[in-house]
Amino acid sequence: MSQVIVVVGGGTLNAASLAAIDDNALIIAADGGLDHARAADLKPSMVVGDMDSISRAGLDWARDHDVEVRAHPRDKDDTDTALALNAARRSGGRHLLVLGGDGDRLDHTMGTILALGDHANQHFESINALLGTIHISTVFPGRTATLDGTEGTTFSLLALHGACPGVTVVGARWPLHDATLHAGSTRGVSNLITHQATVSVAPYPQGATPITVVIP
Repeated sequence: MSQVIVVVGGGTLNAASLAAIDDNALIIAADGGLDHARAADLKPSMVVGDMDSISRAGLDWARDHDVEVRAHPRDKDDTDTALALNAARRSGGRHLLVLGGDGDRLDHTMGTILALGDHANQHFESINALLGTIHISTVFPGRTATLDGTEGTTFSLLALHGACPGVTVVGARWPLHDATLHAGSTRGVSNLITHQATVSVAPYPQGATPITVVIP
């Protein structure tokens, strides 16, 4: 099993999200994400969370279809998405893909994006999220992401987890070579793909700080 999917809340899954799922992918739902997975004819192997947003029908369906239900107390330190990501790390999958809708709460969306950069995720060969029409890639040191977009597509680099050294961008209007992007800097905002663009981070030993790539 190479690809592990985490389905979160925030709305229905679009066609682009469904097309990105491999046939043999392991699917994990974060709480109410199970209802969105069901609506898209997906069958998660597991649902994780405090079960405060999943529908009663969805929870009954999970139990009737031998879906593992990992229920957590509502008084917890991690979000349901973070709990589902922890399950994804333990799955043995090499490529992580988080799927969700456009979202109606900025704090939940930001929490999901930040959770992708947890140091515990650095063993994944690729980390991507499709949240509505937004594509996010998290690139850890020693990794390279090929951007999904045609010529003229806008993308931004955000140092959400602290200063990120060794950032190289090719195939873009404003390339970078071994650059350091600092937290709070807007240097990487609103670049443009000119041909097949890649973003890589050098495997520097001083930390595992990733860069976040956003294609809005």
